[in-house]
Amino acid sequence: MTVTDVKKLLLIDGHSVAYRAFFALPVENFATSTGQHTNAVFGFTSMLINVLRDEQPTHVAVAFDVARESFRTTEYPEYKANRAKSPDEFKGQVALVKDVLDALRIQHIELAGYEADDLIATLSTQAVEDGFDVYIVTGDRDAMQLVRDGVTVLYPRRGVSDLARMTPEAVEEKYLVPPARYPELAALVGETSDNLPGVPGVGPKTAAKWITQFDGLDNIVARAEQVPGKAGESLRAHLDDVVRNRRLNALLRDLDLDLNLADTQRVDWDRERVHELFDALEFRVLRERLIEATAAAEPVATESFTVEGAKLGAGEVADWLAAHAQTATAVYFVGSWGAGTGDLTGLAFAAGDGAGAYVDAADLTPADDAALAAWLADAARPKLIHEAKGPTLACWSRGWELDGVQLDTLLAAYLLRPDQRTYSLADLVVRYLHRELAVEQPAEDEAQLALDFGEEDDTAVETALLHARAVYDLAQVLTVQLDERNAAALMREVELPLQRTLAQMERLGVAVDVDRLQNLRDQFDRAVQEAQQAAFDVLGHEVNLGSPQQLQGVLFDELGMPKTRRTKSGYTTNAEALEQLFEKTEHPFLGHLLAHRDRIKLRQTVDGLLATVGDDGRIHTTYMQTIAATGRLSSTDPNLQNIPIRTSVGRQIREAFVAGEGFESLMSADYSQIEMRIMAHGSKDPGLIEAFESGRDFHGEMASLVFAVEPEDVTGEMRAKIKAMNYGLAYGLSAFGLSNQLKISVGEARDLMEDYFTRVGGVRTYLSDIVDEARRVGYTETMLGRRRYLPDLTTTNRQRREMAERAALNSPIQGSAADVIKVAMINLGRALTDGGFASRMLLQVHDELVLEIAPGERDAVAELVAREMGGAADLLVPLEVSIGVGDNWHSAAH
Repeated sequence: MTVTDVKKLLLIDGHSVAYRAFFALPVENFATSTGQHTNAVFGFTSMLINVLRDEQPTHVAVAFDVARESFRTTEYPEYKANRAKSPDEFKGQVALVKDVLDALRIQHIELAGYEADDLIATLSTQAVEDGFDVYIVTGDRDAMQLVRDGVTVLYPRRGVSDLARMTPEAVEEKYLVPPARYPELAALVGETSDNLPGVPGVGPKTAAKWITQFDGLDNIVARAEQVPGKAGESLRAHLDDVVRNRRLNALLRDLDLDLNLADTQRVDWDRERVHELFDALEFRVLRERLIEATAAAEPVATESFTVEGAKLGAGEVADWLAAHAQTATAVYFVGSWGAGTGDLTGLAFAAGDGAGAYVDAADLTPADDAALAAWLADAARPKLIHEAKGPTLACWSRGWELDGVQLDTLLAAYLLRPDQRTYSLADLVVRYLHRELAVEQPAEDEAQLALDFGEEDDTAVETALLHARAVYDLAQVLTVQLDERNAAALMREVELPLQRTLAQMERLGVAVDVDRLQNLRDQFDRAVQEAQQAAFDVLGHEVNLGSPQQLQGVLFDELGMPKTRRTKSGYTTNAEALEQLFEKTEHPFLGHLLAHRDRIKLRQTVDGLLATVGDDGRIHTTYMQTIAATGRLSSTDPNLQNIPIRTSVGRQIREAFVAGEGFESLMSADYSQIEMRIMAHGSKDPGLIEAFESGRDFHGEMASLVFAVEPEDVTGEMRAKIKAMNYGLAYGLSAFGLSNQLKISVGEARDLMEDYFTRVGGVRTYLSDIVDEARRVGYTETMLGRRRYLPDLTTTNRQRREMAERAALNSPIQGSAADVIKVAMINLGRALTDGGFASRMLLQVHDELVLEIAPGERDAVAELVAREMGGAADLLVPLEVSIGVGDNWHSAAH
C-alpha cells in the first residue's frame, strides 16, 4: 500500500456490484469443479483488486443490504417491488463475497431496516468532515447526491470493469443539475429500478429546466400552478408522487453505526485465508492479480535470508562438495526445460553447515564436470530440490544423472495442501518461513529462474544462492510437517519415484504420423466449411456463426425458437443451451451449428498437436503432479488426456499416434471400473462385491440387482440408468443431476436412487461415513494416506459447506484410483528396467497406460503389465486390467 498524507476512503455497495458482476459474466463459465457458481464473486473480487490498485485507498469498507425490506418499503410497499427474484445461481454468492472481504480483512457492514446506500452516505459524510477523500463504487444512481468536492462516485458503465468517475462536474454535465439536486431531478422523472413513478411526460431535460428556473424542487412544488402547459397539468396531478419520491430517495447521513472510520483502515490481508478461500473458489488468476496489485500492502514476511557463498572457480568444485555436501544439501538449478529436454546454465548449493556455492555450467573443467556429475548421481548424497523433474531432464541432456533426491519442496507442499493453486518457491517461503524471497529478476517459470549468468553478474549469483538457501530452510519445515501428517512415506515411496518415471516418459515422447495429422487437419477444416455452408443453406443467407448477437437474432427472432436462459446481453447461445435446444426442436440449423463448433474444436486439437511435434517426430507432453487436489496427474503442452475417445473423429486422432522407429507396436492397458472397485472395497457392500466377482458385465449385474430382474432380462435402458448411478456416486450425484443426465423427471430419478441404495445399502453408509469422518477430523484420506484438508466442512456458509462435502465424497475414491495407477507406473517402470526390456512406457491417460513394444517382447510385456497393474493394490475385488496391442493408439485400444 502506498504511503500518502492524503486519507482516502473507498466505499463499495456490495450487493449492487455483485449483482452487476453476475450479469456481466456468463454464469456457465464461472463454476468450481464441485458445481458452485462463482461469476458474481469473481467479478466483484476482480473489480475490488482493480480499484485497490488504481485508487490506493488508505481505508476501505463495503456495505450490504440486509433484505429488501427497509423503512422505505414500510412507507411505500411498492418500493422496488418490480425487481425480479434473484436467479438461483446468484444465491449464496453474496456470502462468498463477504468471505473474500474477511480474508482480505476489509470491513463490511449492514444494518437492518436500511439500505447499503444509507450506510455509505453516513460514512461518506463522516469521512468528509474528517478530511478524507472519498470514492464510492456503486451501480445505484441515488449515490450521485453524495458527490461533492472530495467525493467521487465510480459508476459502472459496462459490467464492473469500466468505472466512470462521477465528479461534481461530470454529474452536472450528464444530468444537467448539480449533484445535490440530482435526487430532485429523480423525484420528478422517477426511478424505474426503485419502482418510483415520475411525472408522466416529464423527462430529465424538462425536470432540469424546472429545477433551474424555480431554484429547486421545493419551489416547484410550492409554485406548481405556475408551471405551464400539459407538463404542468401532469405535475400538479402527480405532486404527491413527486414529494414521496423525494422523501424516499433521500439518503440518510446520520445513522448510528457499529463501524467508525478508524475501523476501516486498510490492513494486511490474511494470506492463509486468501489461499484457502481462493483455492476453494479456484481463483488462480485472481490470486496472482491480487498478489501483484497489492504486493506492497502485504508485508507478511518478518525477515529475509542471509546469503553465504560465492561462485566457485576452476578446480574448486570437488573440494567444496567434499567439504560441505556430504549430508543433505539443497540444489537450485538455473536453466530452462520442457518438451522432454532441458538446458542448465548453473547450479547453486546450500549446505547444512551454512556454506553456499554457485557453479557456472559453462565454466566447468573436465575434473569439475566429473566431480559434479558423480555427486549428482550418488544416491547416498541426499539432495533437496524444488521441482526436480525439470532439472532431471536438464541433467540428462548433459549426460548426467540426478539421484538421491530426498525431498522435493514442490511435491511436499502439494502433499500438505493439495488444494493450493500455486507452489512457487517465493510463495512457499513466505507461507512457511515468513520470510521474503527477493527475486532480482523475473521468473519465466513458477518453479525456476531462467537466468543467463555472466562472469560479472554478482546479483544473479546472489539470487541463485538465495534460492538454494530458501530451498534448504523450507525443506526443514516441510519435512517436519510431512511427518506430522503421515505423508512422508507417500512422498518417499510414490511421488518422488513417480517424478523420475514421468521425466523418463516426457523425454521419450510418443511418435506420431505427421502426414496423417495434417490430413486430419485438412479434413476437419473442410468439415468446418461444409457445416457452415449447410447452416447457411438452411437459413437462405449467411450469418456469423461465431457471433452470439447474430445467433440470437437467427434463433429467437428469425426462427422463433424457444428462449434459452436470459443473460445481460440477451439469451445464451453456449454449447449446453444449444444442445438442449436441439433436443427440443431437432432443427437442422442447430444441428449444423453444433457440428460446426465441434469440428472447430477438433481442428484446434490437431493444430495443437502439430505445433508440438519435435524434431524427432515425437510429441513430448509435460506431466503435472500438483494440479489436481485428488492426486490425479495432468498433461499439458499438449494435453494428451483431452483427446476424445468415444467419438469416431476422436479415434481418428488417436490413429495418428504410432509406434516409433525400431518398435513394432503400441500396447494399451487400462483398469476396468477402478473407482467402483475401490468403492466396493471401501463399502464392503455384498451386492457390489458379488457384481464384480460374477465376471459378467458389471453395469448389467448392478441393473439386475437394482431392478430385481434376471441378468438376461436387463434392457439397454436399465443398464444405462444404473451405469449413470454407478459413475455418479463418487461425485455427489443429486436427483436433479441424475434427471438431467438421463432426461427423466426428478421424481423418477429420486426413486431410482432410493431403489439403488436399498439394494446396495453399504454404499450409502460408506459415502455418508466418508463425509462424517472428514467433518470430524478435517480431512479425507486415500488408501495410501493421501490427505485433503477441507476446513469448509464445518463452515456456516451453506454453499461452501456443500462444495466441501462434494469434494469429501470425491477425493478418497478418485484419489485412491490415482494412487493405484501411480504405484502401477512405478512398479512397471522398474520391472521393465530390471527385466532388460527395450519396450518402454510412454503415456498415462487417467486409468490407461500406453507402452511402445520392441520386437519379440509383446507377450512377455503383456504378462508383466497384467502382473504389475493388477498387483498395484490389494482390494476385496480383483483389479481387472484390459490389454490391447496395435500399430497405433486406437487399434491398441480394447
